[in-house]
Amino acid sequence: MPVPQIGVLALQGDVVDHMRALEAAGARAVPVRRASELDAVDGLVIPGGESTTMSKLLDVFDLFEPVRKRLDAGMPAFGSCAGMILLAEEVLDGRPDQRSFGVIPMTVRRNAFGRQVDSFETEIGLDGVAGGPFRAVFIRAPWVERIGEGVAVLGRVDSGGGSGEGPGGRIVAVRAGACLATSFHPEVTADARVHEYFVEMVRGAEAGPVE
Repeated sequence: MPVPQIGVLALQGDVVDHMRALEAAGARAVPVRRASELDAVDGLVIPGGESTTMSKLLDVFDLFEPVRKRLDAGMPAFGSCAGMILLAEEVLDGRPDQRSFGVIPMTVRRNAFGRQVDSFETEIGLDGVAGGPFRAVFIRAPWVERIGEGVAVLGRVDSGGGSGEGPGGRIVAVRAGACLATSFHPEVTADARVHEYFVEMVRGAEAGPVE
């Protein structure tokens, strides 16, 4: 697959920035708003935004079930911030009617790092992403409180302590098979290395969990 075609779920969020980063990473990026557009892509990015609104829009656009079926069939997916929440098996502090795809066995706490005014940037190391620390931007970000079998932790950040924080800090980047998720927004930086990592995942779509 020399140039994979990767869709960006274009219902809400940082669609344009993700498309720019995917193109910089060597993919052909296309917006996805319809099931027919989903059928044409090799992988899917679920951007940041507001996770409850996105889950409702997925139903409004009749996309929830088509996306779920593609994910269950092994389509590579990358979720950033709200996208991480939508990929998670369990969501804490979400609305009762909020749905997620449940393809990564993990528990995610919504808005865990605080409100918009608590947004921050920091340098973090990411396993599998070469080139040194990555400048991560956190905006009303979730964190991962539990991971299940087959989930590899790629990155952590110190949240200042508190119950449930493991050695090395809070989990903010994971991979499980063909699914990648980050609490932060790599698309808002000029650094395309996370998107390059995902593009390589799409090229090798049969790859298993990171060891």
